[in-house]
Amino acid sequence: MLMNGKWTADWQPVQAKDEKGGFVRQTSSFRNWVTPDGSAGPTGEGGFPAEAGRYHLYVALICPWASRTLIARKLKGLEDAVSVSVVEPALTDEGWRFGDYPGSDRDEVNGVTFLHELYTRADPTVSGRATVPVLWDRERQTIVNNESADIVRMMNSGFGALADEGIDLYPADLCGSIDALNDRIYPRLNNGVYRAGFATTQVAYDEAFGDVFGMLDELETHLETRTFLLGERLTEADIRLFVTLIRFDAAYHGLFKCNLRRVADYPNLSAYVNRILAVPGVAGTVSIDHIKRGYYSIKSLNPSGIVPLGPRLAFADLLVG
Repeated sequence: MLMNGKWTADWQPVQAKDEKGGFVRQTSSFRNWVTPDGSAGPTGEGGFPAEAGRYHLYVALICPWASRTLIARKLKGLEDAVSVSVVEPALTDEGWRFGDYPGSDRDEVNGVTFLHELYTRADPTVSGRATVPVLWDRERQTIVNNESADIVRMMNSGFGALADEGIDLYPADLCGSIDALNDRIYPRLNNGVYRAGFATTQVAYDEAFGDVFGMLDELETHLETRTFLLGERLTEADIRLFVTLIRFDAAYHGLFKCNLRRVADYPNLSAYVNRILAVPGVAGTVSIDHIKRGYYSIKSLNPSGIVPLGPRLAFADLLVG
């Protein structure tokens, strides 16, 4: 991790624990916003106006948080306005690395080898883990934002006329319902799988495990009569749920000990995953190879580094790799 701008120790997935031995996620440190006119967003300072070609998105295809932003960028038609680099799937002792693994990129924007080098360029005294996603400003040579929830909303409304206005992932009439769903699903499922996988005590694991499957059971019932979480419209709440579900059977079920049931065992959730994969552009943001190679490279969970050949995924024919 970084300590006052210096890389000081091998990468570790758990940086903090609560009193029960549970996993505590690091708070994002860069919280500025791109806005149509460059005014300040909900957090941070202004000075980041929407301009085609100015911003660059760094992602990992293993990471659900980064994949949220990649899907939002695709659905909003921002591929030409916001360029992208993909890190290699395997986590190294210095964290995320750029390279030549299939589906990954060299960093052609800043020429760095490790993602943490971008963090120290943006802030020479930064401390903590260097996480994805990162939205980079070429003009100011700094990180705009590294919080996926913020970046998804920037992709939706921050780029103004550069984006496709035919789809709104956070419509005004559903904001309250979207926020309520996000607030319920995130701690119990999105982050719940990590709380289970990185728990350091039985009580912390048991609590997280109960949250994960309680939420999956609730969502299975919720989706009996709905196309998407809030009816017929795809929203950011669906993107946030999808990125966890698509990784569940391939990684969380086995490696993270979330093994009571698979998503494949839930008929409504399985059909829901297939519906979202069928949305044009979404399947191209998913790489099961990166997901498996990335998660199974975590030494604290899989010291041998062996990547399982299974499982056989029902939706595999909808994916590109």
